[in-house]
Amino acid sequence: MYIDRHLIHEVTSPVAFLGLKKRGLKVFRPHQTTATPDHNVPTKDQHLTIMDELSRHQVEMLKKNCEEHGIFYHDLQTDGHGIVHIIGPELGLTRPGMTIVCGDSHTSTHGAFGAIAFGIGTSEVEMVLASQCIMQPKPKKMRITINGHLKKGVTAKDIALYIISRISTSGGTGYFIEYAGSAITGLSMEGRMTLCNLSIESGARGGMIAPDETTFNYVNGRKFAPKGEAWDRAVEQWRNLKSDDGAVFDKEYTFSADDIEPMITYGTNPGMGVGITQRIPTTDGMEGSDKNTFLKALQYMGYKEGEKMLGKKVDYVFLGSCTNGRIEDFRVFTGFVKGRKKAPGVTAWLVPGSQLVEKQIRAEGLDKTLEEAGFELRQPGCSACLAMNDDKIPEGKYAVSTSNRNFEGRQGPGARTLLASPVTAAAAAITGVITDPRSFL
Repeated sequence: MYIDRHLIHEVTSPVAFLGLKKRGLKVFRPHQTTATPDHNVPTKDQHLTIMDELSRHQVEMLKKNCEEHGIFYHDLQTDGHGIVHIIGPELGLTRPGMTIVCGDSHTSTHGAFGAIAFGIGTSEVEMVLASQCIMQPKPKKMRITINGHLKKGVTAKDIALYIISRISTSGGTGYFIEYAGSAITGLSMEGRMTLCNLSIESGARGGMIAPDETTFNYVNGRKFAPKGEAWDRAVEQWRNLKSDDGAVFDKEYTFSADDIEPMITYGTNPGMGVGITQRIPTTDGMEGSDKNTFLKALQYMGYKEGEKMLGKKVDYVFLGSCTNGRIEDFRVFTGFVKGRKKAPGVTAWLVPGSQLVEKQIRAEGLDKTLEEAGFELRQPGCSACLAMNDDKIPEGKYAVSTSNRNFEGRQGPGARTLLASPVTAAAAAITGVITDPRSFL
């Protein structure tokens, strides 16, 4: 498979570049490769030297390798810097019909544009750098259709967590998912990116949504998007990127938007989630390893089967990541906390997904509203999504997080993560406990 856009960052690329060096190879098509540091970077004082030695070395090596091979590098504090899956779309590097890969599982984000996008391993990163191609087995096809209108307080993040809770974290294994239905076409591009971002959490290779006017309006005018007559030709081609009527899928699921409420996870994988008014499931009917795994997860989280999620204590709130670090997410969060105050016992980390998102936040005055409510805006990066930088949740503390994974230790050794949408995170931030955001809307 030929790759149109190769995105790289500081964690999975150093060994790949070392492999090229050992083989005496150069990057085959550097202009189709885009680089940015995101996983390891601090979200405070980015103008200073990175204190952690490993993080500093990885960021320095990415910059050095890009200079050596002629790859455009989006450095810290430049307009193009940010989380790799956020800068691709906002710069117009992600477009319908493209093949896109990155050494990061959440590359599925870009499928929101009708692109074939998936994560690859370090050896495959080397393969693409050397040849601009990759070998892949053809996945099976799954379509998930959600019809109806989302209820008040329900977002794309809730759709994703609902789907995973229904089909499980292995339900998509071996498949590429197409999302369809009126509830999907009604989403903004930010919402679609959130949904496709979480495709990998069901075990799927990737997820995609057919491009439409919402897609075209988002891409139009962006830095690297086609211009003039080239734009018109591109849109004409993109309109054909949809499944034929009567197309046959290997597996299909259909859900109703009416059945989805704000979601919250209670366990140690994204499939362990419930509607916010519901109780943690019980072990009734569970057997063997499933039961043992379930009980182990509850023990780690400090919860018991059958308990309500509402009212449970919250220590930290994290808004950000490649799942929910876009301008729409900050608008929703800010709109919710406006005129209210952060709960005294809550530590909140609000981390824009890119420099452009941060600039837009400040241009719209959202930062002032957040400050008045007791919140502090940090600098762009992956931050507390994963424990690879300074933003780690302390052991035993509970964090309502808008990120994508709640594995044991994902946000720090012993950290307890509850995945939720920006609006549910905002409700927890101002009350200090798990709260149904609809009670404030």
